[in-house]
Amino acid sequence: MVIEIPELFASSEVREIRAALESADWTNGRTTAGHRAGRVKENEQLALDHPLARQLADRVLERVSRTPLFIAAALPSRVLQPRFSRYDGHGHYGNHVDNAIFPIGGTGEHLRSDVSGTLFLSEPEEYDGGELVIEDTFGTHTVKLPAGHLIIYPGSSLHRVAPVTRGVRFASFFWTQSFIASPEQRRLVFELDGAIQSLAGDHPAHPSLDTLTQVYHNLLRQWSHT
Repeated sequence: MVIEIPELFASSEVREIRAALESADWTNGRTTAGHRAGRVKENEQLALDHPLARQLADRVLERVSRTPLFIAAALPSRVLQPRFSRYDGHGHYGNHVDNAIFPIGGTGEHLRSDVSGTLFLSEPEEYDGGELVIEDTFGTHTVKLPAGHLIIYPGSSLHRVAPVTRGVRFASFFWTQSFIASPEQRRLVFELDGAIQSLAGDHPAHPSLDTLTQVYHNLLRQWSHT
């Protein structure tokens, strides 16, 4: 399930974030990649302990925590600290699968990467190439969104970032552990939730709403892992 979440940040907010990123100190992105991913990764990232990285990550976490579409689609149990990347001069990230398990810094705990997310921070016309290409059971999705828009997709997907041949591509990316690990079950619950919301909007007194809501929550009880 690939879901676009438009305007997570408004244009004025993106400009503020971009100004900060453009003046930041960047490091080689390969330092954070796994063994195989490091062979196909050519970009720059903010160090996780960089003060700006922590400040901006908190802004992203706060925003997704009150975004209904993200909550409905991801069913987040916990979200890993967002990271920030920069691609230019033919920077790219070849086909790879994200690590299944990430350590949560300073806690001794770990997070399962059920849902991957990419927040675009450059406008499409500012750079050539740089598309996020996601391959899953429903086919291949090529994604290049306006700045401030977020895309989420199964962490199990094979994906890549096409080479940037002009300009600079800034983005934030992060992983979410969902209460429902299975992408198929998560999709069914999301579609049921959407149907309930649509029915409630058109027919708020419809007697089936109570039954459908009961089914939704009982599926969460059956499938969720805390």
